[in-house]
Amino acid sequence: MQRHIINFHHPAMPRGPRLDAPDTLHHVIIRGSNRGFIFNDSDDRNAFVNRMGTLAEATKTRVYAWSLMDNHAHMLIKSGRAGLPAYMRKLLSWYAQYFNRRHKRSGHLFQNRYKSIICEEDTYFQKLVAYIHLNPFRVGLVENLNDLGVYPWTGHSVIMGKGERAWQEVDAVLECFGERVGEARKAYLRYLEDESGKGQQTELVGGGLIRSQGGWSAVKSLRKQGKKELGDERILGSTEFVKTVLDEAEEQIRLQVGDAAHIEQARKEIEKVCAEAQLSITQLRSRGRMKPLPDIRKKLAIRFVREYGLSLAETARQLGITTSAVYQILRKQSDK
Repeated sequence: MQRHIINFHHPAMPRGPRLDAPDTLHHVIIRGSNRGFIFNDSDDRNAFVNRMGTLAEATKTRVYAWSLMDNHAHMLIKSGRAGLPAYMRKLLSWYAQYFNRRHKRSGHLFQNRYKSIICEEDTYFQKLVAYIHLNPFRVGLVENLNDLGVYPWTGHSVIMGKGERAWQEVDAVLECFGERVGEARKAYLRYLEDESGKGQQTELVGGGLIRSQGGWSAVKSLRKQGKKELGDERILGSTEFVKTVLDEAEEQIRLQVGDAAHIEQARKEIEKVCAEAQLSITQLRSRGRMKPLPDIRKKLAIRFVREYGLSLAETARQLGITTSAVYQILRKQSDK
């Protein structure tokens, strides 16, 4: 298991931004709107699972564990080159359209956007596989672990050799429990038996300091040792892991969002240049082509990106033009 550089995604502000990069392990939780059902029958579940697998193969996304309840679903996946948001968008948008069409309904199927939690592999991989696969047993959909072994709507039956999903990363899971398949399955099943008596384990669903650290006992232990603990609702892992993820994301945050100081600097620059040219800021941002507007925008765009480090999107917002226009300005400048 390895750590990977984390990139920063902010598809919907001011909602909390996502952290992601290829080969990042995520615990994904999907919930129905207003706690409503997202699966009405086996046909719905089968459609969702088939789409999940088809997309996993197409995007090189690795699926280690999954379980479908009536009104929510869990997945433990490692994002492919296209990233987690692209995979989930294709999965959920397709399924929502399928579900609404099949059941003659309209409106949002899912509760807001899905939750994704970056997980420290070395510490939590096995725990999360067990937690996710035990969901049907935990909520009473199956009576015991024997029934869970043949229950078709989790990845557990596939790991136990009772189901077949070619796209599911069975070998990667079993390798954590033993070298030979038979021995590994027995060890995996013993581990599930041990974990089945631990209840909800709310720390495993991410969010805040206690969950980031893996539970209140871990937080108390760190405090007794006089260590400064760190938590983040998007991350499940130790203080060191949380800090590493956030530090690696910091540069991407700066490039994509632009820090407040540089944005303020850009605004003052706009005010200064407009005053010198006897123009209003509204005129500058109007996309008008009358001279000297294009030249001013060009000079400011180059300065904002190259000197202030603003993203193309933030530069476009400040100048009232499109991101594509900023890109073209920079490209033409580079060609000279």
